[in-house]
Amino acid sequence: MPLGPWRKKKSTKEHLVENEEVSGIGGGSGGGAGLAGAGSPGKAAVNGAGLPPPPANLRPKLVFHTQLAHGSPTGRIEGFTNVKELYGKIAEAFNISPPEILFCTLNTHKIDMDKLLGGQIGLEDFIFAHVRGIKKEVEVHKTEDALGLTITDNGAGYAFIKRIKEGSVADGVKVICVGDHIECVNGKNVVGTRHYEVARMLKDLPKNKTFTLKLVEPMKSFEMLEPRNKGAKPTDGKVGSGRATLRLRSKGPATVEDEPTEFEEKAVQKVDDLLESYMGIRDTELAATMVEVGRDKKNPDEFAMALDETLGDFAFPDEFVFDVWGAIGDAKTGRV
Repeated sequence: MPLGPWRKKKSTKEHLVENEEVSGIGGGSGGGAGLAGAGSPGKAAVNGAGLPPPPANLRPKLVFHTQLAHGSPTGRIEGFTNVKELYGKIAEAFNISPPEILFCTLNTHKIDMDKLLGGQIGLEDFIFAHVRGIKKEVEVHKTEDALGLTITDNGAGYAFIKRIKEGSVADGVKVICVGDHIECVNGKNVVGTRHYEVARMLKDLPKNKTFTLKLVEPMKSFEMLEPRNKGAKPTDGKVGSGRATLRLRSKGPATVEDEPTEFEEKAVQKVDDLLESYMGIRDTELAATMVEVGRDKKNPDEFAMALDETLGDFAFPDEFVFDVWGAIGDAKTGRV
């Protein structure tokens, strides 16, 4: 079914690279994702009578426990509303600077990309903060179009390596590891650059040429020193252990919600697969936003128009939007 003529075309926009993978924490078109630190209401928090929620000062505060992943006492944090504020609260608890934090994992101190702080956080999850460790500089000879890296970001301006494809160019450079923050590419500082822009920069580097990466690896405790792994395989992004979770959003505050339904889990996984296939991106929060947009739409044109209004900065190709619409429909009818 062709999409209608109203579809916006941004002539100044380029499509994202096809062969370099990207995955996002913050998701969507904004920077840091929202995070409810004071109990923002969601679909599980609105009362049955449809009345407005109580004022923020009357809602129960959400308190989380945290540690530095390489070892520290346990801290308690509360009162944050987005990822950057979360990092600020963690930094305050341990008397460090917020930019020292590279990323966070849930319920494990290990560099486990399956447990990366992402779109869903259980209310009982324990947060481990991974901070800057050793700096390293490496020269890479680009013998293939794609390096075999999956790039993600921490929601606060740091791009880092989420996965290394076995047998790829990057896999042959053993100093490059999962969890490494990419600080510079060929002398260009990329701190504050979105994850998909870093991936495109790496994709656009000329083939059969040598380039330089400046990396910062997470600080490790003695027990964490182990052989390099390839990182996480694509997952459904579900990490939370409790029945209620915090839903991180790219725009606006997060909400306290029930765990995702079977439809939501299947639809988000399928849309995330399509993001990787079409655009070289893996981003479960972006996929969840697209599923939410398409939940109540009646046809692909209506869905595409709503997608442009919500995520227009991505300039999704029409065929991708049509396939996403099909994936959402398949999840609704149980065909996936």
